[in-house]
Amino acid sequence: MIEVYDPGNGELIGSVPSASREDVERVLATASAAVDIARNMPAHLRISVLHNVAEQLLQRHEEFARVIAREGVKTIREARKEVTRCVETLRISAEEARRLSGETIAFDQMPGAENRFGYFKRLPVGVVVAITPYNDPLNLVAHKIGPAIAAGNAVILKPHSSTPLSAKNLIELFDATELPAGVLQLITGAGAIIGDQLVSDPRVRMVSFTGGPLVGHKILAQAGLKKIGMELGSNCPCIIMDDADMDLAVESTVRGAFWAAGQNCLHVQRLFIQEDSFEKFRDRFVELTKRIKVGDKLDETTDMGPMISDAATLKVSEFVQDALDSGARILTGGECEGRYYQPTVLDNVAADCRISKEEIFGPVVALYAFENIQEAIDRANDVDYGLQAGVFTRDLATAFTIADGLNCGGVMINDSSDFRIDAMPFGGTRGSGVGKEGVVHAIHEMTELKTYCFNL
Repeated sequence: MIEVYDPGNGELIGSVPSASREDVERVLATASAAVDIARNMPAHLRISVLHNVAEQLLQRHEEFARVIAREGVKTIREARKEVTRCVETLRISAEEARRLSGETIAFDQMPGAENRFGYFKRLPVGVVVAITPYNDPLNLVAHKIGPAIAAGNAVILKPHSSTPLSAKNLIELFDATELPAGVLQLITGAGAIIGDQLVSDPRVRMVSFTGGPLVGHKILAQAGLKKIGMELGSNCPCIIMDDADMDLAVESTVRGAFWAAGQNCLHVQRLFIQEDSFEKFRDRFVELTKRIKVGDKLDETTDMGPMISDAATLKVSEFVQDALDSGARILTGGECEGRYYQPTVLDNVAADCRISKEEIFGPVVALYAFENIQEAIDRANDVDYGLQAGVFTRDLATAFTIADGLNCGGVMINDSSDFRIDAMPFGGTRGSGVGKEGVVHAIHEMTELKTYCFNL
């Protein structure tokens, strides 16, 4: 068994099976046998299953929020928001199952094809392996299994070993519906033991993975000829122009920097502030950061919880020390007690240190001054990531110029980089991954087009 501990206080809160290679073979065989069952599920059944789970989740909202908060890094208030989003994700999945359709094709556009009529439609890929991270242990699960079921696939879910209880509880809700046996399966275990077997098996037709780039590259090398969807993190920038609403910019970016203790792929990590506003923005940002209350996740007044593990905490400390060794200055924070790392703000940060280039995945943000728009764009793009970014300005032309110039999957204007709704396309460029999530876009990734042509 895998024992699950609260990362904040070390309390044992549950356990799940630690799967063997034999277990993996069993779920792969079951999923493969369920492909035709899943493919032939009528749309009304898929819709009913997804709506049913969404309603059951809504009724048990607080119970699920407490599990998220206890096994993971989120405060109870953050966890409640995740449950609400998960309900929304499942509802959208049900709605998109209703809209899964194709288009007719004008074959007579080519001379000699005047008597042809046809269309294409979307068909499920087959077996989807979904591998999810610890930072959103419920909603990111829904973002994979909701679209997969809506599209008519058989799904194998492997959640992160640190936070498997939220996923386990959600799968139990699906098991209580009319979803046929074998269409959705949960397997828990160490990725090092079962991951290679899951992603490399030829019966699997798509791997949907959210996690770190090292594992992502390993999956790409092992997967073989199958569809891949990956979100591999980022080093998100936000650009604040002199004409921005400074109160809005500060409040939004403080929230974006320290949500879930910075363990968020959309975490505001680099803040570029135009020179004339730098000192004013910096002082206000530090002031609000100092107000963040760190502590017990179940305390209603707590703003920020712990890091997920000792290794994650050590990584944050190493990033900060690397920045200090390159001449950076700590404006607030920089200390930790156990796994509780204080919200940290740095300035005078070198362009080539780790926090300027890599993803820290922790509660640290770096401030940089810039002179003009092109400089801000060039420096924001100077990483091998491109998930989302934020821009704060009152000038529409400036907003378009910066948004068009940023090399990333999404730009939030007058919002921090961490804004997202569950219906929008979500995915990055370069090292941030391949493919798109967001329910309808994930459905498209999890289906294949088939063309039908009739010679009349």
